[in-house]
Amino acid sequence: MSDNDFEFTCSDTYGMTDPGKRRPSNQDQFLIAEMTKSMLVSASSLAEIKVGRIFGGLQGQILLVADGMGGHQGGEQASRIAAEHLIARLLNSVHWFFQSDGQQAEQDFITSLQELFKDAHQRVLIKGRENRQHQGMGTTLTMAYVSWPNLYVVHAGDSRCYLIRNGQANQITTDHTLAHQLVEAGGLKPEEEASSRWSNVLWNVLGGQTERKLLAEVHKVALQPDDAILLCSDGLYRYLDLQELAARVEAEPDASIVCRSLIEHANDCGGDDNVTVVLCRPTPKQTPIDQDAPIETDPEWTPTCPQIPPLDRLKDVRR
Repeated sequence: MSDNDFEFTCSDTYGMTDPGKRRPSNQDQFLIAEMTKSMLVSASSLAEIKVGRIFGGLQGQILLVADGMGGHQGGEQASRIAAEHLIARLLNSVHWFFQSDGQQAEQDFITSLQELFKDAHQRVLIKGRENRQHQGMGTTLTMAYVSWPNLYVVHAGDSRCYLIRNGQANQITTDHTLAHQLVEAGGLKPEEEASSRWSNVLWNVLGGQTERKLLAEVHKVALQPDDAILLCSDGLYRYLDLQELAARVEAEPDASIVCRSLIEHANDCGGDDNVTVVLCRPTPKQTPIDQDAPIETDPEWTPTCPQIPPLDRLKDVRR
């Protein structure tokens, strides 16, 4: 599809975060941002061109959710540091988002997104070493980049990205928890994962108490009209199954109402953790030609996990 076949617009996007009912502070962060081309005009003789910044059309949209962990407000610091560092790197590397022609250009773009996460990981580690009280702090980070008709998702931790399509919610990301590793290894049944004592032990986060190399999970999804994208922290999805999540999103066209309803539901169910949700319904002004676009996982990222260490050592990234 050429650039002339569509003009991207985001018709309805909203995000909210809430501390919940049990936690003294909110360690979650979220971001919704539009990526645009711009030109700063310092002088011109053209009657139609004014001095100042001129903005082009919307190129894409960034959605982000981070869930921090660590005592003495370390989790709040970790999620903030990671998100702010990622934003700064995005702004200084914005040319990546306009290189969309050709398979190699797309792969370079995906690799650049992974490098952004690795840079943010190192930033959190460095800041943790500078403050003994914050040493070992870490954060999940799930970012979606919407560039119609494609959705790119980069992820580390156990926050989630869902695609809601035709009345069904599809979990795009993988939970980087020991419980999920055990399910994949056959040590746990899938229905035992959520209630397992290892469901809160993360093996892959930004920062953390180990110097473990960060794995940045990447997915690519071909979007269709009427798709919805939802990012959230575990403070929400622990209280919802896929069927109920899809029903709530599709029953209400206003994203702000959906987000408020989901957070209210989490608090009504106990509100044991901070809860954050971002909902986006991306829409092209002209419907794309391909109406049967599939959901695809980018082949460059294989969801393989490192060898599971002894269980008595898996306490470094427990929530």
